[in-house]
Amino acid sequence: MSALASHRKTRSRTVKTSPAVGFTTAALASVTLLSTQSANAAPSDPKPSVEEVQKKVDDLYRQAGTETQKYNQAKEATEEKRQQVGKLLDENAQRTEKLNESRQVLGNYAAAQYRSGAVAPTAALLFADSPQQYFDQTQLMDRMTDRQRDVIADYETQRAAAAKQRAAATESLESLTRSQRALRTSKQDVQAKLAEARDLLSRLTAEEKARLAAIERKKAEEARRKAEQKAEQEAKAEAERQRREKEREQNQGGTGTAPGTGTGSGSSDGTSTAKAAKVLDFARAQIGKPYVWGAAGPSSYDCSGLTQAAWKTAGVSLPRTTWDQVKTGKQIGTKDLLPGDLVFFYDDISHVGIYIGDGKMIHAPKPGANVREESIFSMPIYGSVRPA
Repeated sequence: MSALASHRKTRSRTVKTSPAVGFTTAALASVTLLSTQSANAAPSDPKPSVEEVQKKVDDLYRQAGTETQKYNQAKEATEEKRQQVGKLLDENAQRTEKLNESRQVLGNYAAAQYRSGAVAPTAALLFADSPQQYFDQTQLMDRMTDRQRDVIADYETQRAAAAKQRAAATESLESLTRSQRALRTSKQDVQAKLAEARDLLSRLTAEEKARLAAIERKKAEEARRKAEQKAEQEAKAEAERQRREKEREQNQGGTGTAPGTGTGSGSSDGTSTAKAAKVLDFARAQIGKPYVWGAAGPSSYDCSGLTQAAWKTAGVSLPRTTWDQVKTGKQIGTKDLLPGDLVFFYDDISHVGIYIGDGKMIHAPKPGANVREESIFSMPIYGSVRPA
């Protein structure tokens, strides 16, 4: 009995000491974990200033504009390749039909030779790896009629043409696949840039958003001031032009401007002015419609989609992207801009607007904004062109 009691007593002491050990271990682990978390959390990045956010957002929108032009380029290439593939497949079907007709004629010859018990060279040709190899057999050629030779020559021509057509169709299909892949990539890149910009803006407090709006207003005011200066310059230039015109008329005895003289105004300039008027009428009618990347109307536009649609109303076909539009027409200096001219922005030529005079343009600005009038000095100017 004493041994049993001693055993129970020992177990009782062991049980009492276990919780203390477990608690101490857990406490040490907790301290270690908290220390580790504190160490990891220490080097957190400082919150960007409103000015930094504004600069980053502007840059993201500009990058999105660049990616939008890549998207437009890939979309245009995809449409061209799709039409090309469709045409090649139609031509291949026609070639195949002609090949089958030639094959049927050869089959008829083979059947006739079989019924007559003669050697069937035509049938052998159908199973040959190459008709040219068969033609090399002089003995066979001697036994063929002229009609058979013509049919076999036609068969060989049709088979070679069909093979060439199939190869071209295959290559075009592969090119189409690459264009579609580029289209998807460009779309994803645009969406990623816009999502990042939205995320940055969503983190701003109400006070920070007010400061950001103030920065934007200051920027717009500076652009407006520059536009007014250009408007004054244009007004002075026009007044000077009219003064010289009047002086010229007086020197000619009041008989009017002689043919071929003056400031170059004539049927050519008159046509250009009429076209520009159509462009401006269309552009003004689109004011208030939303910017949507990749859109070319009629309910929404991106920048180059708007300029393309506007000049189309004047009978001028412009390419889809800013990178191609800037190569169209005559290059114009900023001081020589006339209504209807296209003004391009940024070093990567990722934006374009339609000049309306007085230092202003109509353009589709960016996601979240509508088609509107704005100073051409709101962005760094790359260059300008006069499409017609």
